[in-house]
Amino acid sequence: MHLVIYAKDTLDKAQTLVENKFHEIQNIDKSSPRFTGQPCSSEHLQILVKAVPIKQGHKLRIIWPSTPEIRYYKEGPCRYLGHLIGHEGEGSLFYVLKKLGWATSLSAGDSDSTNEFSFFKVVIELTDAGHEHFEDIVALTFRYIQLLQKSGTCKWIFDEISAICETAFHYKDKIRPSDYAVNIALNMQWYPPQDWLVGSSLPSKFNPGIIQSILDELVPSNVRIFWESTKFEGHTDMKEPWYGTAYSVEKITSAMIQEWMAKAPNEDLHLPSPNVFIPTDLSIKDATQKTAYPLNLRKSSYSRLWYKRDTVFLTPKAHVIIDFNCPCAGNSPEAVVLTEIFTRLLMDYLNEYAYDAQVAGLYYGVSNTNNGFQVTVVGYNHKLRILLDTVIERIAKFEVKPDRFSVIKELVTKDYQNFKFQQPYQLAMYYGSLIVHDQALPWDEELEVLPHLESDNLVRFYPQMLSRTFLEFYVAGNIEPKEAELMVQHIEDMFYKGPMSLSQSLFASQHLTTRVVKLEKGVSYYYTAEGLNPSDENSALLHYIQVHQDDVLLNVKLQLFGLVAKQPAFHQLRSVEQLGYITVLMQRDDFGVRGVQFIIQSTAKGPKHINSRVEAFLKMFESKLHEMTPEEFKSNVNALVDLKLEKHKNLHEETRFYWREISDGTLKFDRKELEVAALKQLTKEDLIGFFNQYIKVGAPQKSSLSVLIYGSSHISEHSKDKSELGEPDNVVIEDIFSFKRSRPLFGSFKGGIGLVKL
Repeated sequence: MHLVIYAKDTLDKAQTLVENKFHEIQNIDKSSPRFTGQPCSSEHLQILVKAVPIKQGHKLRIIWPSTPEIRYYKEGPCRYLGHLIGHEGEGSLFYVLKKLGWATSLSAGDSDSTNEFSFFKVVIELTDAGHEHFEDIVALTFRYIQLLQKSGTCKWIFDEISAICETAFHYKDKIRPSDYAVNIALNMQWYPPQDWLVGSSLPSKFNPGIIQSILDELVPSNVRIFWESTKFEGHTDMKEPWYGTAYSVEKITSAMIQEWMAKAPNEDLHLPSPNVFIPTDLSIKDATQKTAYPLNLRKSSYSRLWYKRDTVFLTPKAHVIIDFNCPCAGNSPEAVVLTEIFTRLLMDYLNEYAYDAQVAGLYYGVSNTNNGFQVTVVGYNHKLRILLDTVIERIAKFEVKPDRFSVIKELVTKDYQNFKFQQPYQLAMYYGSLIVHDQALPWDEELEVLPHLESDNLVRFYPQMLSRTFLEFYVAGNIEPKEAELMVQHIEDMFYKGPMSLSQSLFASQHLTTRVVKLEKGVSYYYTAEGLNPSDENSALLHYIQVHQDDVLLNVKLQLFGLVAKQPAFHQLRSVEQLGYITVLMQRDDFGVRGVQFIIQSTAKGPKHINSRVEAFLKMFESKLHEMTPEEFKSNVNALVDLKLEKHKNLHEETRFYWREISDGTLKFDRKELEVAALKQLTKEDLIGFFNQYIKVGAPQKSSLSVLIYGSSHISEHSKDKSELGEPDNVVIEDIFSFKRSRPLFGSFKGGIGLVKL
């Protein structure tokens, strides 16, 4: 047993607490069980396993039984080899496979490790073309390992890894105390006391012999290859007993792999160059002006800059978000798909350049949003501007490469095709959002247009998308105000000014907002659908109660209800009635429109029955609410106050909180303080009144939406259930888009009085 206490108490007080709680546990001097030897005998080596997955796609896992990294955690041999084999920069294995159009991702390293054995894995996601070049890919993998054998162990590479790890450990963000305690308890099982806090985070002993010994295990005679593809369907001869996965096993020999290596393309594989993104200036900049909340530092017709200097965490890090608000990016299924392909292509083009930045602790992302796309750069601020400028330049000078377009289109198509393999509760949540989000488009329309889109479509779409845009910036961390303003000015100049400007400012009518459908008070809405995966027995229910648009007093009443009801709901619906393993009561926030939702997934009961049990729970909970003692009520209020007063643990948490306020347009940067003050004035009668008005079955102001997903176990109940839902005060939604057109919308906070004026 290993026990970790993480508390502000004195050591004596913590010791007393431990002794009082755990003194009855006896030490019986029982050691942990050990399983010596390797789990793989000779019959398990030199094999090729072909398996048929559920989802579309091809995956290759090349695996070797290896010496556990834990034995040499200060030398870090698997970290060293994983760094090189899994590298994505120029000359790397992935760079070559990507250039050939055969792979979309690659990772490498130690896994499934114990004190006695471990496995070194190379995992490669393949394209359709890559699937046809399986032998070449295996050969190139071994050829890269052969390169490492010939190159020897490089001290400068180890020193670089060590320096990156040391910086990462020194400036590691704080995490939840519970997670920190769990991590240390796990470390206590693996490491000596002096390394309980550090674990394997700091490889510091360069030992070429140990690295070479692991490398010597990555040979053809020791390999196990697992190849997954839906193309193997009907071409396997075995089925595993637990999930019914079809597979086959073939023997491969060292001689076969040598033949593949001889025939493989002659590509320029080489070791990486020194990492230019490793930060060397880790100083904390003086804050001339300390502010508690983000400032609207700069505004023009092209952009708006929100700025928050870090005066709390004091780390050499920064967070930059740029939201490109592009009216043309989401006005049709074609536009949505082309925007997604654009963002993925951009990430694809940047990969070999920016990979070193990620290794050095500087991360970036480009992703599509409801109203355009977003660029994020996070990490050490020293070289952040270099990476950001490169990302922005690639956007401004974007070119469509037909070969890469085809690869990304294939990847996006498979993602859309795999949508139907989501769990039923996820499908219920999707339909719920599709119903209440005004501008949301259905996935099947986007999938339908995908096959008809070619690179020329993106060539024409890209300048149109950027022709009119507005940029929303959030810059936070170890960056001075002037730096932030210059950053914005540079980007404005690149997009809006000069003879070859890409963009113009938006017209007043073009500023986009995401609005939410207003459900009618006193009405229960229902939407039913069959699951998209015929082999999935699970059914699911989303029971959503829409309450109000962002309001401090109503917020805290809703939050307190959620806190008080969460455990009883779980106990009754999951533990007592055993409706389903996935049983959740949670709050919901759609762009400032607040509510609460029950999510339940089950094979035991159909969704209509589950919905009736949710309503039965609410009737039962009403009495529990009335029976709550003043002490219990106060305890719950104090618990919620404590949750709200919990400080952000790192810059990422703080940024996420403030960016949500900015993107929703609510701008309540002092939300926590306002809601705590409102909570302290709340009475039990206030909570009961709120419940009676908005939540209880039959409440006059209640607006609810139930999404019922029928899995294969209950699909026969669908028609009958649907016909029985048409009672007074019930509305069965037949056509989502006709329904949305018929309903009023909540106003957007963007543009409201005293809020963000576009």
